[in-house]
Amino acid sequence: MATKKFFKSLLFTLTFAISLFSLCVENSSAYPVFAQQGYANPRAANGKLACANCHLNQKAIALEAPQAVLPNSVFEVEIKVPYDLNKKQIGANGKKADLNVGGILILPNGFKLASGSQITPEVKAKNKGVFISPYSTEFDNILVVGPIAGKKHQELIFPVVAPDPSTNPDVKYLTYPIYAGGNRGRGQVNPTGEKSNMNELVSLQAGQITSLTETEKGDSVIQITGADGKVTSQDVPKGLILTVKQGDSVKAEQSLNINPNAGGFGQEETEIVLQKSTRIIGYLAFCFCVLLTQVFLIIKKKQFEKVQAAELNF
Repeated sequence: MATKKFFKSLLFTLTFAISLFSLCVENSSAYPVFAQQGYANPRAANGKLACANCHLNQKAIALEAPQAVLPNSVFEVEIKVPYDLNKKQIGANGKKADLNVGGILILPNGFKLASGSQITPEVKAKNKGVFISPYSTEFDNILVVGPIAGKKHQELIFPVVAPDPSTNPDVKYLTYPIYAGGNRGRGQVNPTGEKSNMNELVSLQAGQITSLTETEKGDSVIQITGADGKVTSQDVPKGLILTVKQGDSVKAEQSLNINPNAGGFGQEETEIVLQKSTRIIGYLAFCFCVLLTQVFLIIKKKQFEKVQAAELNF
């Protein structure tokens, strides 16, 4: 009897927790978890990142990384996602909201997210409130973050630890590519394939708007009657600002609302060299030898000039 009562209490607690979590993540269609579920590898063979399948608008980002790193060293890779902070987007509930940002970083195999003990206090302070996670257990070299508040986090910092070829035979001292993607704002396509309320609507046919009604949910329905009497209905998600009204005549594929898209996705790539410390020492030794040789040549030249001057005076 006590066991049965315990399981009932546990079930109630879990149900309440799940309900509370659902309320907190109402707009979960923008979360990277949907891309993680739909794509085993987020980077296609043509170089396109999976995020671009939902975020159709293109916006530039900046990628900063060191040119070379040593084995077992911790370094920072930064993705900058700039945008106008005064811009607002339409939330899933149809209300105005601030833009969120997110990022994805594809590192070479062997490179991983640095552990908490390896991250400096300065980076911890910059990344306060930011949760960075591997894309999957299979690809721990791919890191994702977001969505998070864009006003506070236009610069996404990824603390990364470099691999050691002496302990990892799959890693060599070579030049490797780094791919990154950054997004601001919600996407135009939901993970289910349906369009979100972040799109510009166009009329399905030419004609006159004979009806414009609002539903109980806050959406609108536009009915367009063509010259041949054919009537087409179009749903307008809540939050969109219409540029037409009842009685207006419209052309086929004419825009019916102000384009609500305030964000966009961008991707960049760069290269990083996994450098061997002995190579650096050898390079410095070579430079020192060259410098020393130049000094000796100058000294020898001065001595030769003195000898020539003495012979001329004689």
